[in-house]
Amino acid sequence: MIKISPSILAADFANLERDIHKISTADYAHIDVMDGVFVPNISIGLPVVQAIRKVTDMVLDVHLMIVEPLRYVEQFCDAGADIVTIHVESDTVENISAALEAIKAKGKKCGVVLKPATPAETVAPYLPMIDMVLVMTVEPGFGGQSFMADQMPKVTALRQMIDAVNPTCELEVDGGVDAKTCKTCIAAGANVLVAGSAVYKAQDIPAMIATLRGE
Repeated sequence: MIKISPSILAADFANLERDIHKISTADYAHIDVMDGVFVPNISIGLPVVQAIRKVTDMVLDVHLMIVEPLRYVEQFCDAGADIVTIHVESDTVENISAALEAIKAKGKKCGVVLKPATPAETVAPYLPMIDMVLVMTVEPGFGGQSFMADQMPKVTALRQMIDAVNPTCELEVDGGVDAKTCKTCIAAGANVLVAGSAVYKAQDIPAMIATLRGE
């Protein structure tokens, strides 16, 4: 089954509760946390995740674009995250592994994220223990970028790795996903699609979510 995780980065932050309710037919709510160091932008942090948790029962899919995520993963779990994904490029293999273990110890799902230039093989040390792999199809840090179709071979390679090692692990794609590119992502092997602008700029948000699922 294809799952949709609308990115609240495209929501109206002055009316965030309203805009979270607008995506209630989706599977997850995708929350991008940026620190201005790992990526050249600053978005939201723990207080906003805590606030969102109070107004929705949706699965909160929290994507940490921060350096040394081990410092904060437990706090994001406590704030209400259901899934916490961290970048493989953000620290050493040992520290990334420790962060993933910390997320699991909190009873939450964990995952790793790959920037466009990062090869699929980088996930190998983590694959047996994770619940999600997220492939960035734009450079992380800003919403509204164009979809990078050249990432699809990576998605296909990851699908083969996941099926061989950890079949229950989800494969998520984030960046430039819309009613057209969603088909490309699904064909390559992704089963979770992050979409920001395509969802929040749609005239009929539930209809767009259904379209992205292929319904």
